[in-house]
Amino acid sequence: MKWYCLSIFTVLFIFVSSPVRAEISVVDFRGRTVHLQEPAKRIVALAPHIVENLYAAGAGSSIVGAVDYCDYPEAAKRIKRVGAISAFSMEEIVLLNPDLVVLWGTGRAEKALGKFERLGLTVYVSDPRDLEDVPRSIRDFGKLTGNSVTAEKAAAEYGLRHQKLSQVYSSDSEISVLYQVWNKPIQTLNDTHIISEVIRLCGGQNAFGDSLALAPKISVESVVARNPDVIIASGMGEARPDWLDDWRKWKSLKSVEENNLYFIPPDIIQRHTPRILDGAAIMCEHLERARKKR
Repeated sequence: MKWYCLSIFTVLFIFVSSPVRAEISVVDFRGRTVHLQEPAKRIVALAPHIVENLYAAGAGSSIVGAVDYCDYPEAAKRIKRVGAISAFSMEEIVLLNPDLVVLWGTGRAEKALGKFERLGLTVYVSDPRDLEDVPRSIRDFGKLTGNSVTAEKAAAEYGLRHQKLSQVYSSDSEISVLYQVWNKPIQTLNDTHIISEVIRLCGGQNAFGDSLALAPKISVESVVARNPDVIIASGMGEARPDWLDDWRKWKSLKSVEENNLYFIPPDIIQRHTPRILDGAAIMCEHLERARKKR
């Protein structure tokens, strides 16, 4: 009888004292439910915005593989490369033995997702499209990596900053903006791109927002016809592109006449990360400066 009671006590003690691991579950941007038995510790991140948002969620140290141009924060430059966004190596990724692969939901996503699933890898598809998708991404990454406290703090700070920018600028008088991605050919973005949301946040209107293509190629004549109040260039790096000044030849443009030719570094305006609000703040300052000239 004593032996029986002791055995029951021992079993109960082991059951009560052993930690119960609850399964982690989030819904990704494809509507897929992603399950993990425990927080991810080995992550392969297949786009620059994914790496940034993982760091924001406090999970940067868990990234074991990334693609080219994943360069922020500084520590991200030291992560092993597995190829490019559109040409990553499945073999290299498998060799890294990840417990989570975070895939960008564009380009190779459809074919790659199926291959990863057949290999038995857990995949979260990240495809943020608007400003509210940034904190959602950070919160999801926090849950998947056991960093919910850090992630919630980062997401909340982003939300407050977004709200403040909206309160200050979104009701300002409307101003027309050409956001120029490149010069040869001249390329812009339509209203479905997150840049248009940034323009609206600052009280502006995308001059080519009604274009059917996401990133339409446009002519000089079409720009002259729409005559935007402001032209904002992105380019390829931290320096203002020389080609922005090519517009000065078209003196009839309001943006030229009033010297409203501005630049925002692409990494802080075209990536779906907390830094997009840094770019938004610059955008809002440019548009406010242009308003005061009218």
